[in-house]
Amino acid sequence: MSDTYFEFGTEADRWDRARMFFEAKEYMTAARILEGLVEEVPEQVSPRLLLARAYYHSARLGRAETELRAVLERDPVEPYARLMLGRTLERQGRDAEATGHLRMAAALSGDFGFDEGRTRS
Repeated sequence: MSDTYFEFGTEADRWDRARMFFEAKEYMTAARILEGLVEEVPEQVSPRLLLARAYYHSARLGRAETELRAVLERDPVEPYARLMLGRTLERQGRDAEATGHLRMAAALSGDFGFDEGRTRS
């Protein structure tokens, strides 16, 4: 596939473009831009997390899982990555594996299964 105009420019330009395409639900295009960014700055979590989301929404679940695991390797307590990994595993029919990630995501975000409006005795 040939390079297109949106794959050029500064990192900031491409990040903005990738987010614009993602918000427009053009997940495949966003992923193409983000793949280049992630390759250039693999230590940054935000582009990799958005790439995982683009893969998830375009049903490329294996790729989403790979990126989410890479995020968690760098930042094991990233709650959104834990949640997304759990959801990605669920969509692949791997519910038992997903449960631990979903529980950890809930704990990291402070959601312990209590209804905020409910009183506890």
